[in-house]
Amino acid sequence: MAKSITEQDVINALDQVEEPELHASLVSLHMVQNIVVNDNQVSFDLILTTPACPLKREIEDSARNAVLALGVKNVSIQLKSMIREDPKIKAREGLKIKNIIAIASGKGGVGKSTLAVNVAVALGHSGAKVGLLDADIYGPNTHTMLGVDRIPEPENGRIMPAEQSGIKLISIGLLVDPKQALIWRGPMLHSAIKQFVMDVEWGELDYLIVDLPPGTGDAQISLSQVIDITAVVIVTLPQNVSVDDARRAANMFTQLNIPILGVVENMSYLEMPDGARNTIFGEGGGKKLAQELGVTFLGEIPIDAAIRAGGDNGKPIVEDNKNLESARIFTELACQIAAGVSKLALQDRLPA
Repeated sequence: MAKSITEQDVINALDQVEEPELHASLVSLHMVQNIVVNDNQVSFDLILTTPACPLKREIEDSARNAVLALGVKNVSIQLKSMIREDPKIKAREGLKIKNIIAIASGKGGVGKSTLAVNVAVALGHSGAKVGLLDADIYGPNTHTMLGVDRIPEPENGRIMPAEQSGIKLISIGLLVDPKQALIWRGPMLHSAIKQFVMDVEWGELDYLIVDLPPGTGDAQISLSQVIDITAVVIVTLPQNVSVDDARRAANMFTQLNIPILGVVENMSYLEMPDGARNTIFGEGGGKKLAQELGVTFLGEIPIDAAIRAGGDNGKPIVEDNKNLESARIFTELACQIAAGVSKLALQDRLPA
């Protein structure tokens, strides 16, 4: 080595490395810490914005190559994560939740709960602290999809969530007779949702995933009044009638000043034995809606019997059959959602 490498040299090199999702340098995003230079060796911590970062290996390789270009022989990188918190949520007393992500749809039967459950479990597997709130008061089923039939006894007057598959869960389905029809008007609905948010001992969470009921009714409005939702993900089928309803839901959240993180298209295709894709419900609806709304198209979920079986058996596909292609898709969607939330949290540091 012709000259000694300094810490500032390392900083300058890493300042040229761009975080590919956020399009800003690692240094400007405060993702580089604890730099140590010792002769021909450099070590530092790389602080990811989420443990579910979809491009962490790409970022790590780019950072290592940038420092190696200085002429050092060895670069040691310790990957860590620090999930940024939504300042609106932080301002509310008693909540230790960093981000609240709502999963919404314009109509029922599009797989919204399936997405919510699998995204929550996938984020939990990545190392994040995750809760799942089933706010679909009239049709709660996330507890069934997770194989949960009871919650713990209350402690100190607080509702204790169930814990399953690495996440915390609360659902009205765990508190009422499963055969009972819930005929609730707006005030009762508002009270229940408020209780599920404020009176549950969630503890510290990186992400609270909220499974909303379909449509544009009292539950969505109540939730937006009770808590500050960080962002919402819209779920639709490819067909026009589903897209039309999803558009209405998206417009409602826009009116409520809640950011739309992106659109997910479910039941996009059925893969045939010969590898061809049968687009039973049409195609392109989700992507078209995302373009119309000016948001990210997060991806397509295929029709897969293993997804249905996982929900019926209480074993989400991302946990029970994680090597299947459908499980990989859910995990990738979870990573994209986490990355989108990070982008919102760092908006003030990103280039215009």
